Amino acid sequence: MKIGKQARRDGKDLYRMCQLNGVLNETRVRSAVSQVLASKPRNYLAALTHFQRLVELDVQSRTVRIDNAVPTSESQMDTIKASLTQKYGAGLDFQFFVDPTLIGGLRIQIGSDVFDGTVKTRLAALENSF
Repeated sequence: MKIGKQARRDGKDLYRMCQLNGVLNETRVRSAVSQVLASKPRNYLAALTHFQRLVELDVQSRTVRIDNAVPTSESQMDTIKASLTQKYGAGLDFQFFVDPTLIGGLRIQIGSDVFDGTVKTRLAALENSF
């Protein structure tokens, strides 16, 4: 479905209204969608479709996946969280995973940003250089 310019603007306006201190507020999102569905303005489905896309992109950009070869200690978790919160801002959702195939190091993914300091990646790069 093609979304017109006005529907894009309306979706973006909804998105901006749902932010609180630069972070998307789930309560405001639910309230805004309920109000739009109740009033059903012109092209509301297209506006809500664009709004949904913006919300999904925001959630993805605030989700942090951290893969480690060994279980991460609490002090390491706190240090990583503080560092990434300082760089990317508040409202991040941290997920820690153990992946023994990494051999060593960390792989951090925040939205489309990937920081890969694993031994597995370094060995693969070394293999490709030959």
